[in-house]
Amino acid sequence: MASVKLTNVKKVYDNNVVAVHDFNLDIKDKEFIVFVGPSGCGKSTTLRMIAGLEEISGGTVEIDGEVVNDLQPKDRNIAMVFQNYALYPHLTVFENMAFPLRLKRPKMSEDEIYNRVTNAAEILGITEYLMRKPKALSGGQRQRVAIGRAMVRDSKVFLMDEPLSNLDAKLRNQMRAEIILLRKKIDTTYIYVTHDQTEAMTLGDRIVIMKDGYIQQVDTPQGVFDWPSNLFVAGFIGAPQMNFFDAELKKEGNKYYVITDHGKFEVTGDKGKKLAEKNIGDRKVTLGVRPEHMTLVHEKREDTIECTMEVNEMMGSELHLHLSTETGKKIIVRVPTISLDDEFRKHLTYGETLYVTFEGKAMHFFDPETTNNILV
Repeated sequence: MASVKLTNVKKVYDNNVVAVHDFNLDIKDKEFIVFVGPSGCGKSTTLRMIAGLEEISGGTVEIDGEVVNDLQPKDRNIAMVFQNYALYPHLTVFENMAFPLRLKRPKMSEDEIYNRVTNAAEILGITEYLMRKPKALSGGQRQRVAIGRAMVRDSKVFLMDEPLSNLDAKLRNQMRAEIILLRKKIDTTYIYVTHDQTEAMTLGDRIVIMKDGYIQQVDTPQGVFDWPSNLFVAGFIGAPQMNFFDAELKKEGNKYYVITDHGKFEVTGDKGKKLAEKNIGDRKVTLGVRPEHMTLVHEKREDTIECTMEVNEMMGSELHLHLSTETGKKIIVRVPTISLDDEFRKHLTYGETLYVTFEGKAMHFFDPETTNNILV
């Protein structure tokens, strides 16, 4: 097992394009870290620099306290699972998994190779496929073989580069659960790259959110969700994404309110306490409210937004309501179907009027100029 430390790591390509800027991160021994962000944000490049597959333009990478910048990938004692499986089509599953062991020096005995491969196959539930070739396997089975090939190496660090992106939605959910179980069986350090926020939120002890080669926030899944550091993180984490409003933050006595074009709302809970602790005065803010924190009400009040129904997405246990406010702003509301009474159901068609509100404890406040969360 090993810790991983990246200090001022930078990647510049020949055309002076900077893919990763001054990346700093301490990964603890046995921690599961997830790099997440949109395509082109530098997450896979960072992973490949840790693996030694990309040359580091600046800074240092340490594994278990040793600087590995100049070490070949094979000498870093890491294992990597690739997006496209990278299996040898002419070899059986057994030989694919045994391949890295046959390259080890000093040479490993055939008994030891057999034991390691069969043990990994048993953990992954692919024992019955050991004599098959990759073309005879499904996508999920191939991905298990790729994970098994990495497992047998008994490496200090386990790197995974979007391992589930080639699978269909149902299989991706199944494999995600299997990776969670795998972690319980193989207690090592994991660094996982994905563009899928659901994978990031369900798998990671901590999440590293990246944009344009910069780290935007490093925190637990709950921390990122509850206290996003800026507008980008707030909009990226959560599906559908957070609703944003131009607003004025006002302090009246001991209470805070936000005033928008759509109404006046009291700030309550931890958010109200934080505003008071920081002694934040009246100012302009960008107000953020997640779709699942907005609720339908039957009548217009001071703290409601009058909306026109546009699109109703039926998701099974919930509805995603795409609404237009009186000013023409588009918002999305997530509503559990079980909470809808007959009166609400009458108004879930195009052009109908609905009233929406939200609790003060569910608000997020961002600086309109810097885009930073004013409470973080």
